[in-house]
Amino acid sequence: MAEIKHERTGASRLALWLGLVVAVAIGLFIYFGIHGRLEAESNLQNATERAAVSDVGVVHPKAAAPIDEVVLPGATQPFVNSPIYARTNGYLVKWFYDIGAKVKKGDLLAIIDTPELDKQLEQARADLASATSNLALSKITAERWQGLVKTRSVSQQSTDQAVDNLSATQASVDSYAANVRRLEDMVSFEKVYAPFDGVITVRNTDTGWLIDAGASSPSKQLFQLAQTSTLRIFVAVPEVYSRAARVGATATLTLDEFPGQTFQGRITRTSQSIDMASRTLNTEIDVDNPTEQLLPGAYVQVHLKLPNRTRSVTIPANALLFRSEGLRVGVVRNLHAQLIPITIGVDYGSSVQVTSGLTLEDQVIVSPSDSLTSGTPVRITGNSAGTTP
Repeated sequence: MAEIKHERTGASRLALWLGLVVAVAIGLFIYFGIHGRLEAESNLQNATERAAVSDVGVVHPKAAAPIDEVVLPGATQPFVNSPIYARTNGYLVKWFYDIGAKVKKGDLLAIIDTPELDKQLEQARADLASATSNLALSKITAERWQGLVKTRSVSQQSTDQAVDNLSATQASVDSYAANVRRLEDMVSFEKVYAPFDGVITVRNTDTGWLIDAGASSPSKQLFQLAQTSTLRIFVAVPEVYSRAARVGATATLTLDEFPGQTFQGRITRTSQSIDMASRTLNTEIDVDNPTEQLLPGAYVQVHLKLPNRTRSVTIPANALLFRSEGLRVGVVRNLHAQLIPITIGVDYGSSVQVTSGLTLEDQVIVSPSDSLTSGTPVRITGNSAGTTP
């Protein structure tokens, strides 16, 4: 009996130990399973947070020299530039001036032969002569009938008809006379005269050419006449420098073909309105050119004095963001991106001048994403080459 009881006790202890081992195994399995899942979730969350932070490169704006003048491109234009057309149809008999010729107002430029128009004028004059003869007869008849009606030799009705016929004949004479004057004016257009003093810059005709002045088809200009004793220059002044465009102020001009030489112009007028598309002020500068040293169409650089010195910085052009609300750049502040409005001065191509909105300490994001918004967390990967320390 003692041996049987001892065997039962041993079997119970073995079952207990086996149960404990299984329970520990199950506990360890559950622990490591939950721990692994939590660690995976933590790693996923960290990876998600890291992916949400954008890597950006930054530059510091470079200080530019203080600006006391602005240099803008422009092109010279004639003060008056007029195409000269024919006012009548015909054939060109002769032209008298070629390109580069200087002409005075009233100089004969060309002669046009108009045989059809000449015949029309002859017919109109003949019609006028016939109507004039009828007018003389109607006048005699009306006067005679007015004398006879006093003696009751004719009726008042017949007299009134004679008077009315005189008025109608007079109207016909006036109409024929007006037609003659019209045709005489058209015939006078056979000779083309210079409307003002200037230089012939274009000649688009030659002897024997058919000249068409009809309104139904586009007519071709015969000459182009330019007045070059005074030249105009139109300059688009950026809004930030619009204070330099003062009417009456002096502008200095330089040209590549005249190195070391300057010319003086005067601001005569502005559009008094900033163009919404280009954000510029259209400005006209007049330059006296008595010796005609300056040629129309020449490229010039216009130097305008600023009323006050302007301090500015330069940044790469690939840092700019074009948004509907205006020009912006992204800067890094407290590891977050902020979109800052700026004002552009001069565009140098690969870089731009910024006159307001940035300081030398700002960290400007280069090549920003189009989806960049203010408040986006960012991570600086390093300064781009060529930036200030």
